[in-house]
Amino acid sequence: MFQIDLVERCKAQDRKAQLKLYNQYCEGMFCVVMRFLNNRDDAEDVLQEAFIKAFQKIHQFKGDVSFGAWLKRIMINTSIDYLKTKKERHLEIKENSMRIVEDEDWSVDRGVSLPEVKEAMRRIPEKYQYVLQLFLLEGYDHSEIAEILGISQTASRTRLLRGKGYLRVLLKEKHHGTGS
Repeated sequence: MFQIDLVERCKAQDRKAQLKLYNQYCEGMFCVVMRFLNNRDDAEDVLQEAFIKAFQKIHQFKGDVSFGAWLKRIMINTSIDYLKTKKERHLEIKENSMRIVEDEDWSVDRGVSLPEVKEAMRRIPEKYQYVLQLFLLEGYDHSEIAEILGISQTASRTRLLRGKGYLRVLLKEKHHGTGS
C-alpha cells in the first residue's frame, strides 16, 4: 500500500517522503484548521506547527486508524491549544447538574444562510463552540469529542445541547430584528 510505505519512509526521517505527505494533506488540513481559527494567517501558522508535531510523533502512528484521521486529530488539538493560549477566558457552568435530553433537530429557519450559522457559532462561548464544531463539522461522536477535549461524554452532550441553544437564540435574534 502506497500510503503505508510513505508513512514508513517518514518514520525513517526521509525528507522527500515528508514533503510528499505534506503536499498530499496540506490543503485538506488547512480547511480543518480554518474552521477553528477563521483567520488565514493564524491557520497557516497552526498548520505548520501541527505538521511539525505530526512528523515528530509519526513513530506513534500505528495504523489502527487512517493516517488522515490521525493527522486530523493533531490539527484539531493544535488549533484548540492555539485558541486556548490566545484567549484566556473561561466560563464556569456546572455541567453535571443538568439533565441531558437528546435533541436530534438541527433545522434552522429557511432564511438562514450557512455564513450566518458560522458567524453565530463564532459568537458562542468557546467550550460550546468546540463541541459543536467537532460534532457538526468534523463528524466526531461524543466519546471521540470527550477524548479530544479531555472531558466526559456527559459534558460533551451537555455542551452540544447548550451550544445548540446558544446558536438558536443568536439566529433567532438575527432574523427577528432583536440582534445586532
